[in-house]
Amino acid sequence: MSKIWQHPFVNLFKHYHVEEWKKSSKEGEVMPVMDKTLKCTVYRISGSIPAGNYIQLPRTSTQSLGLTGRYLYLLFRPNAGKYFVVHLDVVTDDDLVVRISFSNLFKEFKSSSTWLQLPFVCNAAKDSVDHYTAPADKQAKQGPAPNSTKWTVLVLDFQYILSMYLNRKYAYLKNVRLCANLMVKNLFTSDMQYEPGISLKKAKDTGLLAHGVAPIPREMSFHLPKGDNWCDLYDYIRFPTCGSKVPFDSIQVAVSKKVSSSPQKPNPPLGMLSPQRVEPKQVHVDKKADERATLMGNITKPKKERKHRPKVTAELPAVHLSSKDPSVLVGQQGEVHVFAKDKDDVTLHRHDHKSGLSTSTKVTTGSPPMSKQFNKTLKPDPILALRRIVGFGGFSTTEAIWSMDGTHIIYPCHSVVVSMDASNGVQKFFLGHTDKVSCLAMNGNGTFLASGQTGRLSVVRVWNFQSGQCLAMFKTHVHSLFALSFSVSGRTLCGVGKDGHGKNMIVVWNTSKVKRSGDVDVLAKAHTDVDIVRVRVAPFDDLRIATCGRDNVRLWRVRSGQLRSAPVNLGDYHVAEFTDLCFEATHHPSRDPADRLILACTRSGHIFEIDHARVSVAHVRRLLPVDKTKEKSTFRSGSGISLNCMCVNASFCATGSDDGMLRLWPLDFSSVYLEAEHEGPVTAVSISNDGLRILAGTTTGNIGVLNISTRSYTTLMRSHTDQVLSFSFDPLHRNIATVSRDRTIRVWDVQTLQQLYDFSTPQECPCAITFHPSLQCFACGFESGCVRVFNIASTSLVAEHREHRGKVTGLAFPPNAQYLYSCCSMGSIALYDASHEGYQVMRLLGNAVAKGNQYAPDMLSVSGDSKYVAYVGPSEFTVTVADGKSLDEMLRIDITSMGPDVDQAVIDTALRVYFSPLKARQLLVVTTTNRLLRLDSRTGRLMNEISNIHRSGCTSIDVPSNCRHLATAGDKVVKIWDYHMRLDINFQVFIGHSEAIKKLMFSPDMLSLISVGEAIFVWDFFGTGREPAPKEGRSPTKSFLAQNDGKGSTPFRSPVRRSLNLGNSLVPRKGAPKPTTPDKLDDFSTMHMIQNTDSDTGQSAEVLIGADLESRTEEEISTTENEDAIPETLGFSSRVKPHRRVHTHSTTTEEDEDDLVPVRLRSSNNVKLKAGIAGDNLMPKTSMVTDNVRSKDNIGNKARPKANIVREDNSPPDISSMELHNKPSTHRHFIRRENDSILAQRRYIAPPNQAGLKLKSVLGYNGNGRGNMVWHADAGLFAYTSGCVAILEDLNTGSQRHLIGHVSEISTLALQNDCQTLASASGASGLTSSQICLWEVQGAVCKKVLSYHDHDIVCLAFSRDDRFLISVGDYRERAIVVWNIMDYSVIAASKTALPVHSVQWDPYATNEFATVGEKSTMLFWLLDETQERYNLNVHEATIPHEIIASKQRVQTDVSLTCLQYGGDSVLFVGTSTGVLSAWDTRHNTCFMHWEAETSEIGVLVCRFGSSRLITGSCSRNLRLWSMYGVGELRLAADNISNQASGKGLVMEDEMPLDGAVVSASFDDTMDIGVVGTDAGTLWYINWVERSCVRLVSTHTMKITDLAFGGQDLFASSSEDGSVRVWSLSEMEQTVQFQIQQQSCNCITFSHQLSQSAINPDSSTQRAVLPKLFAGYSDGTLRVFDLGKVELVLKMHPHAVAVTAIATSADGRVILSGGQDGLIAVSSPATGMTVRVINDHKGAPITDIKVSMKQGDDDVGFKSPSVWMAAGADRRVSVWTADWSSDKCEMIDWLSFPAPAFAPDGTIIKKGETSVFDLLPPSLVQFSPIDSDTIIYAGYGMQKQIQFYSLSQKKAARTTAVTHWPTSIDVSPTGHVIATGSTERLVKLMDYTEGSFQDFIGHNDAVQLVAFTPSGKLLFTVAFNEIFVWEVQV
Repeated sequence: MSKIWQHPFVNLFKHYHVEEWKKSSKEGEVMPVMDKTLKCTVYRISGSIPAGNYIQLPRTSTQSLGLTGRYLYLLFRPNAGKYFVVHLDVVTDDDLVVRISFSNLFKEFKSSSTWLQLPFVCNAAKDSVDHYTAPADKQAKQGPAPNSTKWTVLVLDFQYILSMYLNRKYAYLKNVRLCANLMVKNLFTSDMQYEPGISLKKAKDTGLLAHGVAPIPREMSFHLPKGDNWCDLYDYIRFPTCGSKVPFDSIQVAVSKKVSSSPQKPNPPLGMLSPQRVEPKQVHVDKKADERATLMGNITKPKKERKHRPKVTAELPAVHLSSKDPSVLVGQQGEVHVFAKDKDDVTLHRHDHKSGLSTSTKVTTGSPPMSKQFNKTLKPDPILALRRIVGFGGFSTTEAIWSMDGTHIIYPCHSVVVSMDASNGVQKFFLGHTDKVSCLAMNGNGTFLASGQTGRLSVVRVWNFQSGQCLAMFKTHVHSLFALSFSVSGRTLCGVGKDGHGKNMIVVWNTSKVKRSGDVDVLAKAHTDVDIVRVRVAPFDDLRIATCGRDNVRLWRVRSGQLRSAPVNLGDYHVAEFTDLCFEATHHPSRDPADRLILACTRSGHIFEIDHARVSVAHVRRLLPVDKTKEKSTFRSGSGISLNCMCVNASFCATGSDDGMLRLWPLDFSSVYLEAEHEGPVTAVSISNDGLRILAGTTTGNIGVLNISTRSYTTLMRSHTDQVLSFSFDPLHRNIATVSRDRTIRVWDVQTLQQLYDFSTPQECPCAITFHPSLQCFACGFESGCVRVFNIASTSLVAEHREHRGKVTGLAFPPNAQYLYSCCSMGSIALYDASHEGYQVMRLLGNAVAKGNQYAPDMLSVSGDSKYVAYVGPSEFTVTVADGKSLDEMLRIDITSMGPDVDQAVIDTALRVYFSPLKARQLLVVTTTNRLLRLDSRTGRLMNEISNIHRSGCTSIDVPSNCRHLATAGDKVVKIWDYHMRLDINFQVFIGHSEAIKKLMFSPDMLSLISVGEAIFVWDFFGTGREPAPKEGRSPTKSFLAQNDGKGSTPFRSPVRRSLNLGNSLVPRKGAPKPTTPDKLDDFSTMHMIQNTDSDTGQSAEVLIGADLESRTEEEISTTENEDAIPETLGFSSRVKPHRRVHTHSTTTEEDEDDLVPVRLRSSNNVKLKAGIAGDNLMPKTSMVTDNVRSKDNIGNKARPKANIVREDNSPPDISSMELHNKPSTHRHFIRRENDSILAQRRYIAPPNQAGLKLKSVLGYNGNGRGNMVWHADAGLFAYTSGCVAILEDLNTGSQRHLIGHVSEISTLALQNDCQTLASASGASGLTSSQICLWEVQGAVCKKVLSYHDHDIVCLAFSRDDRFLISVGDYRERAIVVWNIMDYSVIAASKTALPVHSVQWDPYATNEFATVGEKSTMLFWLLDETQERYNLNVHEATIPHEIIASKQRVQTDVSLTCLQYGGDSVLFVGTSTGVLSAWDTRHNTCFMHWEAETSEIGVLVCRFGSSRLITGSCSRNLRLWSMYGVGELRLAADNISNQASGKGLVMEDEMPLDGAVVSASFDDTMDIGVVGTDAGTLWYINWVERSCVRLVSTHTMKITDLAFGGQDLFASSSEDGSVRVWSLSEMEQTVQFQIQQQSCNCITFSHQLSQSAINPDSSTQRAVLPKLFAGYSDGTLRVFDLGKVELVLKMHPHAVAVTAIATSADGRVILSGGQDGLIAVSSPATGMTVRVINDHKGAPITDIKVSMKQGDDDVGFKSPSVWMAAGADRRVSVWTADWSSDKCEMIDWLSFPAPAFAPDGTIIKKGETSVFDLLPPSLVQFSPIDSDTIIYAGYGMQKQIQFYSLSQKKAARTTAVTHWPTSIDVSPTGHVIATGSTERLVKLMDYTEGSFQDFIGHNDAVQLVAFTPSGKLLFTVAFNEIFVWEVQV
């Protein structure tokens, strides 16, 4: 019936009463106007934005027109010079809505399953100016409509369009939207074909009317004046047309079509609007066999081309292939085309039989005949290739599977399916999805891979996994597909998704024909209301399926085309959240194949075993967490494991859980085989077919593999979990840093794309980042407006600024690294001084840049010469170029004056600015109208313009350094352009991103391009003419060192006045690392020498080394080839200093000066060297050898002889050698922690037999030391330091012996080879000089104290025969001293020009050692004993240039940090950049080096006879290397000029630790050892078991409080936000709570209750662990449950930092004091603040104490509870409380007087709160033996402790003390009082008499003292040291 009323046509405007706008709608500028050409009313639609100006039929998009007419007639005219868009929504017979859009804005034809985009080519009127000036090709005609555009009748054949493009059948027209800019008369739909220019009579006579062809009716006709031709006035366009234009790629007027009223036969015939389908022919084969064969041959043989003979020619002209006639064209295949007219276009058709593609190329006959010259395109093609994607998930992180051969890992990354080789990280990509991939599935033999995408257009693609070809793509009939499962045979595929009503829908497809024909049919589908999260097809039956979800497990079966299910009876477990299920892997042949178990897991930790045949639960298990066997014991909660996923094979089951654990279970789940801990919940688990590896994926974007055989875990990839906003290159270290919406900043290695560092910013979102050009640091901008500078090596914050109020939209360093620029969305721009620490703000300008977030992250651009900075501003219409040093405006460019059209409706604005490389001197500007303007950066003149670079806007732009190409990002694609735009096709387009691209950038070596958006995409760039970098994957070692040409090596040169070429430095090495060997010194003819004017024969020449050589001018340097070779001597350059031997006497006579023996140099080439110069303003100091007890007279009176310097030329000493050096930037060099405290000079030490305290234990390890731990496996000696105490610990019993004698922080330790003597070193402190203590290990007593150095000592080393000891001073002194252990005298001393970081004795020689230090200094020393006195001979080794130039722009930035002798005359040396080199100690030359770490190497360990080497670095890694083949490499380096390759250098294992490695000791086999880190942790390492156990740990920052909970627990809090709970009996840490970015200031335990108190009738008595309360700097209180090991409550009672905390005696309330003096009373049950006490307001609360005794009548009051609080203003309040009845009353207020000045003399002003930090704290305690007495200590008129009586209201007595107490505690027994002081003393005082004893040992002010509840132990704390003392009185 619907077609009846629509016949013959439907007038849409009339039917829907457009003029009333009730059934239709309009938006924007739509108005009726009178058209002069048509003489009628039409509608004009205009506006700048087509989407906002339109006419829509029907009124809303949800309604439907329902018009079934095959043809649509649109009567319209495009507006001149404008773009228009028309959208037509049609519906197919299978209810699929397809949008057909055509516009003159479209450049090319595009299509998808639901969308067709057709370009519309506007035609100019005949004989108009536009007609004659229009270009010939169609591509040039595309664009805005010409001024002479005619009214057009456009006919669209919906039936043929859908059939041809989408292979679907047309049903009806749903809606129409006519968008600006056009004029429209009407719309019609009809099943009739209407032709203009014919009459009704002619249509009947020709029979066209019978075939549905009729003349245009009157409603459709245009006004035609008499005598005019219709085709001359109007255009008639049919689409598709039946002409030869195949394929139909645009809508335009057919050139060959002429509509005329003349009787001439039209071409094509009238009535053929669309190409006609050819009916299939029927062939009858009922003939004889030979006739049938002949017939088949006739059918199959090629048909002859039909010949059209409009004219008969008797003779053809002769044609020669060499003819230059433009009418003759020779094709590529050899064919000849002859044309009658030169003006016609030529179309060459090609068909590729291999690919099946047909191509058509249009050329002009006048052009050269070769096809490759027709269009000049960008070469090579393609110029980009996707190499790697860093990302995991997108929709979810539950999909990650193994390939069948176990070599590749398959996972989704947004819309891309990635297959990654697990061995080397090489990736293969499956591209084609248009939305996020939500699920994956693979069949049993691994041939088919199915991937499904989510969204409303959910489709499934089936791939051939080996070839990567998409075999089939089909609709899923669901809106959100989220689960897929392939059958083992690959014949069926099951998927689960949501239908249109939100219900789950399960579909089963038949995929048995997918490989042959690509057909996929639906077997069955069903709707269900139950929740489904996982689906599995049974391995034994392709038609059986199992699903699980919330509260259900169902079994499905396909039978007779129906999909039916049966629920599993879960019994009592019907309320369970199932997360995964899998079928039993093993099967017994005797059982039915269907008789298998199904294992399902839940979030509660239950494992269900379900009988498939009986559809019932067979067994239920609950998995509970197990204790970690390698860690200390912790408190268990007992809750089940929240399981997310599981995978089963024939031997075990793997599970992933929310606690981040990947666990391996036996099939009976009786125990845990293996477990691996991850950073986040494990959501994907897959077991390889061989069962040896387990794949794990986490919600944090990590993918890793657990190797079961080796018990090792490898993280294959880390990724961001949200959109990546920006990134920056670090050219020096070949790293990139990225910022993301997941609030992290990550640093990656460019070659391997492995994550190196991760900076988390949970409070703020980073949005912009830039690397420092020369330092290893970067600046980051945040959405809050904050700009921070981070140091990567130390992972520390360098500077922070909050000048901006809006989001940081631009951030940039200039190439010279002098400044830093930043701007924000609120319009401000800032200039920082980057040459100094702190990055001080130099200038801040407001309203200078354009406001808005759309400019991020690249609002700023800096020129290549660092002189100018450009930005959009001060408005969006202008671009400003400012001076780089002052931000003064230099040039302002108005973008609006550069518009393409003067009458355009939209004013163009700037969006991006970019300085091209310096050679081009151009400024690139991207505008909002998608134009790229190329401006002269000096004048602002427009040089070039490119229109429509992207459709929807350009988001990023970059130009490589060679200025040959241009990269732009937009429309989710990457475009590479020819920078100079000299080609016919200037760009190439590359897809891959599924979301907007935020930024792209070329790598410095121009071999790669990186683009970021939803993930990190790395592309190989081939535009440089070089081969792409090899895909090496994750190589454990790689080198950035430049390779030699082969003819010779270049010795190390200083970088002074020499440009650094990074061209080869960023290319990864392809082979073994090959160092440069220095030339031998056999020929001295090429050496530059300084000629001395003195003609004496005794003159000496100075050999310039390093920077000094290049600092001299040419006039100062002369070279004489004929001169005799002068032996090498060390002069007085700043690089190499002369050395001398030392007197052993305290005075020096003239005879001694004459007998001075010069320093001899050792050479590697057997050339006899001349004696050098002795002296460097460093004469021997008389060694101070003292006994254990030093007299006061010797303090500070070191007898030092006058420095005598003897030079052969009598020249004065070099002043430059005395210059002080700055602190080294290397982590290896010891820098003492800042400490203002000084040990008290007056102290009262009791004899050992009368001492009231005895040091029992020291908790902690000094991570600030270097080499301050020794362990000898055979002797069982284990020693380490904490502060100024050395600890000897028995690892079996845990008992300690303490070596106390140092007065400052111990920096390093050294152990004699016979393990009899231990040496410890510390620097000078106050009046005490530096100390080297020699301890007898057996008796733990100090034998001697040696003193020489003025500052700290960085390293010690004993010689092989234990005769000598070397000590090295720090950077301020740079002294190397050799001690004779026999008589403890100094036998030699020298001073180096640069700081020394490490020293080692040669184990194969008794008198040789080596040192390494700053600026790549390496010295080989010889202690000459052949003379009467000891002499030090030194040779400075030449460092290969590659070691320094590999990763640093400035050579002097690289330091040699550590060294270790190996076997066979090999020395290993580590650098601050992670490069490890091997040296031949026979020639002092380097024969190999490689990159062993990504950061500074601080520790090297190797043992005699071992083939292993251990490296410890600042990257928190400990690596084990195999040294097999090193000796052969050294021999090869000797025999061959090119050094040997690095075979045998294999990293055997790696172990991550909690901090940078600062010390390490291993046994002779190198299997077990102890390692110390700067986090204050000592680890026991076992390489065989690959385990690490924490031996000692401590806080890294200052400890703020101690608290005791019962008899066996105590807790400590620290400024680093950690709270650690310790076992009192074992003195070991049991649990730790960490709060980031907060300081924990105080802690207390709840009062312990027993089980009997809770349940008196209970027969069993079980202790209940107390709760722990902590106060933090943000004003919060947190409650930790030690039984559950979790945070149970967080309260916020204070607005400022909490300074004191206590709990009431009955545990009902928590009392907390704040920095502002307010006391809050909070309820731990409800978390609410019950009461606020403001009596102390204005002064911080320093102490709160609660009495455990009730008040009685003796003290004048009776109360259940008494408590008191003290403030910093020396006021104490005493309160009584009954918390059960909510009563609290003050009973006393104490105020203690004090002077008007602080102890340091500072005047105390009234009301000034900052002075409280200078005063001793106010401390109070209840007397444990007298309830009437309060003990008070604080600042007052005198140093005393007062005993205050509550009943008498006055101080009963006072006791004088020698120092102001910083902490006080009273023993529970009441007989002694302990106090601490800032002078490092612990004072024990008698409670009654007031007598006291002092105890030393701490290295800082003692801020805490506390007795245990039993009173037998006393804990004292200084900074992060915890001392435990036994109370012996």
